[in-house]
Amino acid sequence: MTANANLFARFEAGFDRNTCFLESAHTPTHTYRDLDQWSARAANTLVELGLNPGDRVSVIAEKSIGLLWLFLGCLRAGCVYHPLNPAYTENELSFFLTDAEPRLVICDPALASRVGAASIDCSELERVLTLDSQGQGSLVERWRDADPNFDTIVSSTEDLAALLYSSGTTGCPKGIPLTHGNLYTNAVDLMQTWGFSKSDVLLHVLPIYHVHGLFVVLGPALLAGMRVRFFSRFDAEAVAEALPGATVMAGVPTYYSRLLHSTSFSRDTCDGVRVFISGSAPLSEETFRRFHERTGHTILERYGMTETGINTSNPLSGARKPGSVGLPLPGVALRINDDGGASLKAREIGNVEVQGGNVFCGYWRLPEMHTEAFTSDGFFRTGDQGYLDDDGYLFIVGRSKDMIISGGINVYPKEVEREIESFAAVDEVAVFGVPHDDYGEAVVAVVVERIGAQFDEADAIGALKVNLAGYKVPKRILVINEIPVNSMGKVQKSRL
Repeated sequence: MTANANLFARFEAGFDRNTCFLESAHTPTHTYRDLDQWSARAANTLVELGLNPGDRVSVIAEKSIGLLWLFLGCLRAGCVYHPLNPAYTENELSFFLTDAEPRLVICDPALASRVGAASIDCSELERVLTLDSQGQGSLVERWRDADPNFDTIVSSTEDLAALLYSSGTTGCPKGIPLTHGNLYTNAVDLMQTWGFSKSDVLLHVLPIYHVHGLFVVLGPALLAGMRVRFFSRFDAEAVAEALPGATVMAGVPTYYSRLLHSTSFSRDTCDGVRVFISGSAPLSEETFRRFHERTGHTILERYGMTETGINTSNPLSGARKPGSVGLPLPGVALRINDDGGASLKAREIGNVEVQGGNVFCGYWRLPEMHTEAFTSDGFFRTGDQGYLDDDGYLFIVGRSKDMIISGGINVYPKEVEREIESFAAVDEVAVFGVPHDDYGEAVVAVVVERIGAQFDEADAIGALKVNLAGYKVPKRILVINEIPVNSMGKVQKSRL
C-alpha cells in the first residue's frame, strides 16, 4: 500500500504524544497528544460543515493557538488552507476571496463586517465563522465537542495543501498553490540543514499568515517533534526574557535590529541558543556584525520565496558569510543565467533560477503565465538578480521585480502606484524603497503634480490607508518636478 503523503501524516510519524508541543504565556501547555486531538476536532468540524478535499478555507485572523489547530485540521481533512493578512482592506480581501473561491471563511470577530462586505461576490462561499486571538468564536463552539479522533485523509504529493498570494510587478495578485509534496520536501531539507531535533526548543515569534512563520519554521519543527514557545507577536523585551531555555529562534531582520536596542538582551540571555535564523528580507552586514559582537552568535541567513519555500541557507557548521544567503539546499538546483539563458561564471551577476521538489508548479488559474515563470527546461525564474562566489555561496544584489520588503513583508510598487495614480492632483508617480534602520526598507513615493492642481501629502496618505494595508502606505510622498527615466522610458528608481 502506498504511504500517505498527507503532510500531517508525515508530521505525525515523528510525534511523541506524551511530550510538550506548545508553551504560551496565557494558555495551558499543550502536548503532542493535545495537538492530535484538537486538530482532529478541527478536521471533524470541517467535514461536518460539508467541506471536501480540495475545498479552500480562507482565514483572516490574528495569530493564536486555535489557528494552528485549524491549519493542521485542514491538512488532515484534505482542505486547502488559505491564510490572509488581517491588515488587508475590504478591497484587497474582495479580490483574494473572489479569486480563491473558498467554501468557508474563518475571521476574527472584529473583522466580520469587513469580511462580509468583501465576500458578497464569492459564489462558492457557504459560511463565515469566527475565531479570535483568545481561542473564542463560533468555530470553536462547533469544534469544542467534536470527536477528538480522525483518520487523516490519504493525499498524494501533488494534492494541494495551501494557497497563498503574491503580487507581481503588474500589481495584480497571483495565487500560489503549494502541495503536500512541496511543503514536506522543504520541511525535511530544512530539518536536516538546520539540525532540528526533539531536544530543541523553538521561540516562535513570527506571524502565521505567510510562508515564513507557518511553513519555514513550523514545518521542520513539527517533523522533528520539537517544543515550541509560542508568542502572539514579536516584542523585543519579552523575547529577551524568553531566550534562556530556547535553542532556536527565527525572525526577520527587523527583529534582530530591535533586539540590539533592548537593554535586556545580552550575551548571557542567549547563551543556550543553538542558532538564530534570519530571512524574508536582506540582513544588513551592519546588523550581522553588531549581533555577533554583542552575543558571540553569527546569524544564519537563508533565501526563499512563497513560490519555492527556502532555496538556500548558510550552513549550520561552516562559514556564514555576511551579505550571503548561503548554499543551495540538498534538493535544490540553482543557477545564474543571463537574459539569453546562458550560464554565467562565478561572481557574474545574472538571473537566479531554481528547480526542485520545493518549487510550486504554476500560478493559480493562470496557465498563460507558465512560460513567463518557468524556463523551457523547468527552472523557476525567481526575478532576483545575484551571483555565486567561488565557494558556491549565493549573493542577492537586487530584485528585477522592484519589490520592496518592509519589515519582512513584500510590498509591490505597482500596486501602490495604481492607487496614487487615481488622485486628481497626480500626473505621474513612482514608488520605491529606501533603507530603514528598523524595517529594512521603507516605502516612499514621488509624484509630479498635474498642471493647475496642488497635491496634499497628508490627505493622500490618509486616503491610501482606506484601500491599502498599513505596511504598503508610503511613509512619505514627495512632490518633484520630473521623474527620471532612461532612454527606453523606464523609471530609474536607483536614482530616486
